Amino acid sequence: MTPPPAPLRLELIALPKEVPLLRRTVRDYLGGPCADVQLCVSEMLGNVIRHVGEGTPVVVRVSGGADGRVRVEVTDSDARALPVLLRARGEDEYGRGLALLDAVSLRWGVRREEGRKTVWCDLGEA
Repeated sequence: MTPPPAPLRLELIALPKEVPLLRRTVRDYLGGPCADVQLCVSEMLGNVIRHVGEGTPVVVRVSGGADGRVRVEVTDSDARALPVLLRARGEDEYGRGLALLDAVSLRWGVRREEGRKTVWCDLGEA
């Protein structure tokens, strides 16, 4: 069994142009296609852009365990803007991101700390 790679840690500014770059970086880190992981990291960064604001500094961490599971974490500086799982209806333009994350991840949550929060999710094999 191949040991997992060292955790990936990226500091970036939450801007729409960073989302495709982040997806590619995660794919490269995990060594190939990883649609669910890429979906989750995109949605988590997108939520920061949409609900905290463009230009927010974030830290993205991705780590793989020996058991084939992957953890994704996105930390931003607004502990008040907590994600809420919604069920979008028909023509709603928003409200599907966390539902997608909830559907593809094994579990997810929010960790609040002084002056920041981390949204995280655990996924099965990448």
